[in-house]
Amino acid sequence: MSRLKSGVLHPFASPEELIAKRALNQRDGSAKDYIYLWGQAQKNNSTQAMYPRSILTQYCHEQGGKFSLLYRSNFNAVADLAQRKRLSTNRGVVQGSGAYQCRMDGLAESWIVSIEPVSERQVDKTSQNRSVRLLTKLMSATEARNFYLAANKNTVATQKKTAASIKTPVTKSTNELKESARKEQERKELERKELERKELEKKQIATRVVPVRASVVETPQQQQMKLYVAARRDINSGKNLNNACNNAQRAYNYGKLQGTEGTRVYTESGMLVARCLNGIPAYANRFPNAKTQAKRVLQNLSNNYNHSGAKNMLRQIK
Repeated sequence: MSRLKSGVLHPFASPEELIAKRALNQRDGSAKDYIYLWGQAQKNNSTQAMYPRSILTQYCHEQGGKFSLLYRSNFNAVADLAQRKRLSTNRGVVQGSGAYQCRMDGLAESWIVSIEPVSERQVDKTSQNRSVRLLTKLMSATEARNFYLAANKNTVATQKKTAASIKTPVTKSTNELKESARKEQERKELERKELERKELEKKQIATRVVPVRASVVETPQQQQMKLYVAARRDINSGKNLNNACNNAQRAYNYGKLQGTEGTRVYTESGMLVARCLNGIPAYANRFPNAKTQAKRVLQNLSNNYNHSGAKNMLRQIK
């Protein structure tokens, strides 16, 4: 890990240098904002919450390592409970968080990186976009075990304490119960009448109301698949090649995602990237060592995923 490798997308001597040079944190080392939820006007944009994981995955593979999840995040670094709930239900944030290990073969040193959300917020008052602050830092095996396992124990202890603190309600008198029942009956009657009024209004305007289609937030898997399909279509047809290669690179940068199609979409996106770097001048000429970069991608697919197509292309390039 100490020697600088050339001909790669991330030519850095160590993961520490990668984190600093790719600005995965703020300049002072504190957590950095990434947009994880786009508003209606930008709903087709990809989530940024998986950017640190994507960059670190690619760097690990370029170094000949295997990048895998070591501990899942339980979002205990997020102090606000409402923020924690919003983040823990967003698939992009969940899949981009946690402790990951880059396992190296031979004499190279393996390393562990933690990507933890610390807060989230609305970007500004005029926007529906929401951002998550992610802190990316290296940890030793002991530090990672203590941080994540201790956090899990604290979560269980907090839940037990909350359950124990619930007080038994004071028994009410008969008159209080009757009064409460009367008020509850009046409330239900008002709700029934209000519901009938609203139903009547709906029937009156049903013929002239156009239903509004609810916006669907795409998952990272859907975004990766969309980029891959668009890139494959344009490359095979010979149209919009530069844009197609950019889409292939973006799909490959997502890394291997969870799901039945995760490995196939990731590896086939990598094959498209290799084709772009080796055989599409409009894209390859942007890089001084495009053929070397293509070999790196193919070696990753061949060594880590036993991809026969990658092996064949490697032999052709040599």
